Amino acid sequence: MNISETNGTGGLPVLVIFAPTACGKTSLALSLFGKHADSPLAGRAEVVSADSMQVYKGMDIGTAKPDAALRAELPHHLLDVYEPSEPFSAGDFVRCADEACRDIFRRGKLPLVMGGTGFYIRNFLCGLPPTPESDGTLRSALQARLRAEGASALYAELQAADPVSAARIHPNDEYRIVRALEVCAASGKPLSSFPVTAETRSGFRFCTIILQRDRQELYGRIDARVDEMFTAGLVQEVERLIRGGVRSDDPGMQAIGYREFLFPEIRAIPSEAERTAALKELIRRDSRRYAKRQYTFCRGIPGAEYVHADDAARITEKILSFYVASGLDVN
Repeated sequence: MNISETNGTGGLPVLVIFAPTACGKTSLALSLFGKHADSPLAGRAEVVSADSMQVYKGMDIGTAKPDAALRAELPHHLLDVYEPSEPFSAGDFVRCADEACRDIFRRGKLPLVMGGTGFYIRNFLCGLPPTPESDGTLRSALQARLRAEGASALYAELQAADPVSAARIHPNDEYRIVRALEVCAASGKPLSSFPVTAETRSGFRFCTIILQRDRQELYGRIDARVDEMFTAGLVQEVERLIRGGVRSDDPGMQAIGYREFLFPEIRAIPSEAERTAALKELIRRDSRRYAKRQYTFCRGIPGAEYVHADDAARITEKILSFYVASGLDVN
């Protein structure tokens, strides 16, 4: 496959693959684009991770972050970039992903934006809603209130000010609660009132594939993934983060698989075995709910095609057709 320095037909070609956790997107990408894959696309792409938590250092097991061997086979970008205490917004993601895609294409590879954070995927494809930028003074005041009053008090305030956003945010997701209240205070309008465009951005040519599985099959895979995380040392990873000074209101600790460790009802369980069992069940439950919510962010994206995650032949056909239509030589 020869890739010219031009942007092809209609803009820089970018393949986008969205799927919730445990759907099989990484194994699919490896089978198609890995350096040693038995595929006409082998070695042709580099991944830009669209996962809001894989960007954080030291958060490997709970985010199912690709390990060094996998990254050597299929290069990834936007992994291990920030400390868990540092905010990383959808706007930051779009800016970083744009830069990564252009860099990948300049080096003769194909950019593959792939992940399970539907909010990031939608904003990358369609652009950011016109919400006000973060206000450091206002955010600091809200964080001080969070520490003094607790997440439940601020969540109740959000439910009154913006019930639509509150319904989308977990009551213990301190970072997103603060951000939603910040937008309300800065703009005088609820976060949910800002328009979401249904048109893709100019300057790019997108091929968007949304992977699907039967719901019960996906839930079974999620349950198995949670068991694997605990076997791999998730408890020790979280303990290491906490010893390193990571706090409950830090952005990284809002991730499913991490925040549950700090829930008061979990910390109050004296038996380690019972605490672990309760943690597993909470993480399974939250992961299933999150998978369901993530699909809603990708509804209505122009040109997106839903394909079963195991239908590698259909996915390969669609990708090759996209590159031909983009003016790239795929022979």
